[in-house]
Amino acid sequence: MSLPDLPFDPSCCLIGGEWHSSASLEKLELINPSDGNILTEIASGNEDDVDAALANAKYTFDQCWSTTPAAERGRILHNLGRLILKNIDLLSTLEALDVGKPFTQAEADVKALARYMEFYGGAADKVHGETIPYLEGYTVYTLREPHGVTGHIVPWNYPMQIIGRSVGAALAMGNTCVLKPAEEACLTALTFANLALEAGLPAGVLNVVPGLGARAGAALCANKDVNHISFTGSVATGRLVQAAAAYNIVPVTLELGGKSPQLFFEDANLENALPFLVNAGIQNGGQTCSASSRILVHRSRYEEVVDRMAKKYKELIVRPAIADGALGPLISERQKTIVEDFIAKGKNLNLVAQGEIDSKAPAKGHYVAPHLFSDVSDDHILAKDEIFGPVQVIMPFDTEEEAIQIANGTDYGLVASIWTNDGARQMRLAKKLKSGQVFINNYGAGGGVELPFGGRGFSGHGREKGFEALFGFSTLKTVASYHQ
Repeated sequence: MSLPDLPFDPSCCLIGGEWHSSASLEKLELINPSDGNILTEIASGNEDDVDAALANAKYTFDQCWSTTPAAERGRILHNLGRLILKNIDLLSTLEALDVGKPFTQAEADVKALARYMEFYGGAADKVHGETIPYLEGYTVYTLREPHGVTGHIVPWNYPMQIIGRSVGAALAMGNTCVLKPAEEACLTALTFANLALEAGLPAGVLNVVPGLGARAGAALCANKDVNHISFTGSVATGRLVQAAAAYNIVPVTLELGGKSPQLFFEDANLENALPFLVNAGIQNGGQTCSASSRILVHRSRYEEVVDRMAKKYKELIVRPAIADGALGPLISERQKTIVEDFIAKGKNLNLVAQGEIDSKAPAKGHYVAPHLFSDVSDDHILAKDEIFGPVQVIMPFDTEEEAIQIANGTDYGLVASIWTNDGARQMRLAKKLKSGQVFINNYGAGGGVELPFGGRGFSGHGREKGFEALFGFSTLKTVASYHQ
């Protein structure tokens, strides 16, 4: 399938409300993961483009956006949400072609992006300060103010959702933004920015500079005109982002990797759990930070769960994104190689089931069949390292204490799930699991935009989504007035 017609040139940067070629005139090829063919070319932005984008963002913040009433900022975001839904077919198609995501999943991401605009549009004028009781003669209160210019580096796996939760929250708080989308998948980011202009966002409030992370991303992190950085991506790159930001003493929100467990106890309802046990691991080809790659099962139910999950896996077929199968290709040949190397390291494990690749899938597509391994020890690389592909391991446990030890036994702490009908156990484990989110008898809670999201350890720090994102994209000022 060819790329739909776009109302802008995808090989350009958006700077100051205008589409410009990159300063170097260099371009990058954008590859369709489903067939390996070139979709289009995008700009290869560099330091000059980032500098220009930041200058426009800083000027617009000072001149208009910081003084735009919160209610008006909210109206613009509401308008943007409606435009996103009006263009749902275009955005879904772009995400499917660009990322390799099944069309239905891409469509769900469009709806989530619109919902972020709705939520943050409604929240823009709901962030209040406090009054603080203090000494006689003083009136003390706090103000929530925008940082200024925020930098946003988003990954290729969920461009729309991550733009919604970071850029949406930043704009609602009155920040101006420079967005660096992933070079592997940036078409929906560019389209979002174009729709934002149509929705009434002033020129220069949102600027987009595509390009390589080592050039455009590094330039954004190192620039002294950035007042806050939001980064979602790998642990290795997260370290570089934080180190670069540290030089200018700039706060950073990091959402990094995960090795998220689901704990299935002897009293759990398998019929309810089964779709989550499987889908949370293979959604978007397993290329999800919060993917549930570890399934911990009480030994009394172990064989039953292994058998049921194996049957589900044998039904999975990997298809081109537009064909809308259970899962599509991986983002790139590089990612395919990484995942295949992990699978090879499991050659001595018990491979209980694997899915199939559609026989009609293009040979140059980046397809990997989903793999399910059982009887995996907690010190095996497949049980400890983030794979970022359609690979899950099933691990037995005998006691609640052992389950907690295994669940907390990695460097990550993003998401965890507990399957049990024992209310006391639910509460105990919710406290003991080292994780930014804990779900009880579900996984993900439908991905609600209202739910603060972020991790601990190698999963990062800071929170996006919900009102916590608004707090993160603001700075607190204390005002103490003496009036005696």
